[in-house]
Amino acid sequence: MASSGEDISNDDDDMHPAAAGMADGVHLLGFSDEILLHILSHVPSTDLILNVRRTCRKLAALCLDKSLIHTVLLQKDYQASEDKVRQLVKEIGREIQQLSMAGCYWLPGSTVEHVARCRSLVKVNLSGCHLTSLRLSKMLSALQHLRSLAIDVSPGFDASQLSSECKATLSRVRELKQTLFTPSYGVVPCCTSLEKLLLYFEILDRTREGAILSGQLMVGQSNVPHYQNLRVFYARLAPGYINQEVVRLYLAVLSDRTPQNLHAFLISVPGSFAESGATKNLLDSMARNVALDALQLPKSWLNGSSLLQHMKFNNPFYFSFSRCTLSGGHLIQQVINGGKDLRSLASLNLSGCVHCLSPDSLLRKAEDDIDSSILETLVASCCNLRHLNLSAAHHHSSEGLGRHLCQLLARLRHLRSLSLPVCSVADSAPRADRAPAQPAMHAVPRGFGKKVRVGVQSCPSPFSGQAGPQPSSVFWSLLKNLPFLEHLELIGSNFSSAMPRNEPAIRNSLPPCSRAQSVGDSEVAAIGQLAFLRHLTLAQLPSVLTGSGLVSIGLQCQQLRSLSLANLGMMGKVVYMPALSDMLKHCKRLRDLRLEQPYFSANAQFFQALSQCPSLQRLCLVSRSGTLQPDAVLAFMARCLHVVMCHLFTGESLATCKSLQQSLLRRDRGLTMLARSSRSAWAT
Repeated sequence: MASSGEDISNDDDDMHPAAAGMADGVHLLGFSDEILLHILSHVPSTDLILNVRRTCRKLAALCLDKSLIHTVLLQKDYQASEDKVRQLVKEIGREIQQLSMAGCYWLPGSTVEHVARCRSLVKVNLSGCHLTSLRLSKMLSALQHLRSLAIDVSPGFDASQLSSECKATLSRVRELKQTLFTPSYGVVPCCTSLEKLLLYFEILDRTREGAILSGQLMVGQSNVPHYQNLRVFYARLAPGYINQEVVRLYLAVLSDRTPQNLHAFLISVPGSFAESGATKNLLDSMARNVALDALQLPKSWLNGSSLLQHMKFNNPFYFSFSRCTLSGGHLIQQVINGGKDLRSLASLNLSGCVHCLSPDSLLRKAEDDIDSSILETLVASCCNLRHLNLSAAHHHSSEGLGRHLCQLLARLRHLRSLSLPVCSVADSAPRADRAPAQPAMHAVPRGFGKKVRVGVQSCPSPFSGQAGPQPSSVFWSLLKNLPFLEHLELIGSNFSSAMPRNEPAIRNSLPPCSRAQSVGDSEVAAIGQLAFLRHLTLAQLPSVLTGSGLVSIGLQCQQLRSLSLANLGMMGKVVYMPALSDMLKHCKRLRDLRLEQPYFSANAQFFQALSQCPSLQRLCLVSRSGTLQPDAVLAFMARCLHVVMCHLFTGESLATCKSLQQSLLRRDRGLTMLARSSRSAWAT
């Protein structure tokens, strides 16, 4: 829309010749204001104010409508340069009430400082922005109406540099999101009216110089957070002992006096997090004095305790018991309260709870079947669930009409997000009358040396033969009954990523579950029924023969934004490359692609197919013993100008990787400063 300003006159009566031919038809400006406002709401704020607004008088008026300029979202708007942001704030700064600059790492502090001109701001998100203590103080001093704030606390932060005017603004803040990169209380002690506190601990155990960090660095800082009005407490920890040490200091105040209005208490910790005397006192106080709507605790705090039995809940909407030894009996009696109506519950995370759908016996083996009556009670009680996670466990269904896990989950018609282990969608047991799927005639040739001929159909149609979705499949029926599903994860119960985010990497992963062997291309093709699917993860599907089901997804799931594929087919070779190339041709809205596959060849054919995704912004390839062609990477980055992140973890030599990185940086010197600062590539 940026170029349309040259084609349309500033006078409504003077129609551009190119538009004259549309006089007898439907013209854009002929729509009602309500429709035009809805269309304009999808235009980035910088383009809306700096370009679209200058096209004609009618659009100039509509672009300044309060519904469009009260909330400005700049996160992930990689075209928002320093000049554009400054001009935007200059033109509509006084009207902006909510502003998000989250992740705008390319903007210098001098540009972020212009937020101070938005005097009417009520909510601002500056996570990922470069701000010193002095700049933050100067900016917040001018924002007297601020009630919600999100910032980073980086090394060098000094709360003593905050002015009295800044502290006065912070005293009125009710919602605070604080990401810690150094041991510190940040601005929490200044926020005396806090009702919602979100803490993200990303502190490294050592400094760049190798010195070991300690939470004792916080001694002497103002350490009296004001929690008396707190309603929501959330803490997410990255791996590392220092993060656990620092979060204990935040929790110490809560253990002394638990807020009476506390409704949500959530702590997300990778690995183990031992209880302390203070945390035990906190949990006991919560059990006596508060009724929660949302709960998430470290697994070590729940395993073997009777905490859930004494905890009180009031219209709960979120539960997370990830990786806890929670049996089916405990789930029904202590969480669902014997089948109590929990229509308020919207999100339930049982990831890694291997016993949650089985009787009380903890002697269950992986190949044992689930107790379908437990799942049936869960589905009946929590009928309004929108998000359900049952991954990282073996959930095998037994024979019985209408008792399969997929058939029971099909009753949850409100689901928008679903995560399942691969073995859970397999038929109850292998049937003798169903022959195993045979490779199609056009499947990838066997062996490692023979290459695929360009221009030759390399995989069968996703709608024919074994590759087509089978209506008799329980997985096909499940997805048919969940047409509005937006987020789907199908992950092998034994899968572990080679580069996990919050867990230690495991080099020798376990083999796939035996029942996962019956889940292949036809089940993948069934996902094509989900017309509203936006995020898809497929991991550890050993029976994918050609990947032809991926083509079905590309053709029919036109809303797909994020795609993650890992360990599909046999581990020794990549069998789905031709199908993936065909799929990518249809993924016009795909923004994020992550591939994790040993022996993957990132060659010209792959990058040529990938360059047909015009919306792609982030690419991550993890391939042990994989290869890449540097020239193909350079050509891809030159064609796809919207790509801002390209991570390539392969088996190439360090010299090849450094040469590729230097070549990309040299090319970027010819681009604008925004492109230089926002586009990066690593090949390791």
